Amino acid sequence: MSTPVGGTPEVKPFNGRLALLLAMAMFVLVVDTSIMNVSISAVVKDIGATVSGLQSTIALEALVSAAFILIGGKIGDLIGRKRAYVIGLACYAVGALSMTLAQSLLPIIIFWAVIGGLGASLLLPAMQSLIHGNFEGEAQHRVYAMVGASAAIAAAVGPLLGGFITTFLSWRVAFLLEALIIAVVLSGIKLVRDVPYTGPRELDIFGSILSIVGMGGVVLGILVWQEGGESVAALLAVGAVGLGGLVYWLVQRKRRNKPTLLDPDLFQSKTFRFGATGQMLQQIALGGTMIVLPIYLQMVLGYNAMQSGLSIAPLSLTMFAVAMIAGKRAGTRRPASLIRWGFLLLIVGLVVLVPIVPRADSGWWLLIPLIISGGGLGLLVSQLNNYTLSPISDERVSEAASVNSAAGSFGLSFGLAFAGGIMLASLSTIFIGLSNSSTVLPPAEQQQVATVLENDAQLMSDAQLQEQLAGQPEDIQNEILRINTEARPLALQIALLVPILAGLSGLVTSFRMMRLPDPRPSGTGEGAILG
Repeated sequence: MSTPVGGTPEVKPFNGRLALLLAMAMFVLVVDTSIMNVSISAVVKDIGATVSGLQSTIALEALVSAAFILIGGKIGDLIGRKRAYVIGLACYAVGALSMTLAQSLLPIIIFWAVIGGLGASLLLPAMQSLIHGNFEGEAQHRVYAMVGASAAIAAAVGPLLGGFITTFLSWRVAFLLEALIIAVVLSGIKLVRDVPYTGPRELDIFGSILSIVGMGGVVLGILVWQEGGESVAALLAVGAVGLGGLVYWLVQRKRRNKPTLLDPDLFQSKTFRFGATGQMLQQIALGGTMIVLPIYLQMVLGYNAMQSGLSIAPLSLTMFAVAMIAGKRAGTRRPASLIRWGFLLLIVGLVVLVPIVPRADSGWWLLIPLIISGGGLGLLVSQLNNYTLSPISDERVSEAASVNSAAGSFGLSFGLAFAGGIMLASLSTIFIGLSNSSTVLPPAEQQQVATVLENDAQLMSDAQLQEQLAGQPEDIQNEILRINTEARPLALQIALLVPILAGLSGLVTSFRMMRLPDPRPSGTGEGAILG
């Protein structure tokens, strides 16, 4: 915003095309992994790989992007935020094209997982920095909401879109379309104004290494735990030590007036700390919900991936609609108040789901609770990025965006892994308990039945389980189906506690936000908020 001679602020027209291109870039970033997940079996068949090999490749991409995301913001400072944005998009295009042309697993590992993961670590902080530098005031608020809503849509339609294209065309076509979207985004790069960086140009090498060890260790520990691997505690401990060492290193470097990977003074701002915390908690709730509901729909109701996606669509569609409306028409409402309402609606929708789950015989039962939760998530998406980043100065926005993106990425990974793990662990425990207390199953077979259900029936629909039981006596079949029918809804109810508790923690954080004054955009002259 500039001030002409007359003293009246000149409001820049809203650049809708640039906002749309930024939203398209975020869409590609999120939809990429969704399409890969839903295309696993087709990719394995076409290139002669193994399921475990492809799953490890997907995990590697998540690990690379998480491990380097804090460094990505600093590199964007040094080479230019616009250039980092272009390189990040180009890396994603290389990954998408490698999927289109790949004939073996090796190029997918190199180009999609490693180069694509590095691209994500550059793209996320650079994108948020460019939103910060290219839009002001309400326009900035709208674009943050638009980009966040685009991510929500991508998360929801990714499996649906990927499943449809893979089924009726080819998984290669899906990735080719990604590359074409990136080409469209890059065609409008002249609309992007770079955001100059005037801080120190030296790279904190040791701090960068500690950030890789810290973020990489934590995310790798979560991924290994999700896959049921060993040494989870050791990996998490390495990550915690790395992050703890990073904090100590940054503080010591700051005291000696030496350049740091991140300025530790950034965390003195309560607004920034609460905003990044809210971002992480919102992503935990979203990740937890998006993992347990598809498992439930496919196991209990026997839905395929497309039917599951359609059943969950009300969550993301409402999230998108509310984010767009709230981003455009927030008016004089306090951001902290909208964040509080967001967490409250999220909790209400999830809590309403809990008693519905055992009674639901179709996805329609989930409609109202998902609309309520989607409305809450839409309010959060429309406010949190703007609340956290708008008061930060241009000089420090990249490192702030890196931390904010890292918090969100960690939250999503944690929500997906922890809620899914809790659900499957609960199934195992409930299976064993119900089998051991059964008066129909012979004592010699109770443990065997529990083991079989635990290992083979966790991701199997009731109809598929009934096929597996063909040949067993009718009373045994009926008893095992009863145990299975009782266990699964209860396991989902337990798993829903993960996003519910994340929502409650976010609600508490929002009350702490309410005690602070509303953050002022850095363009008002306040600069980076501290205090």
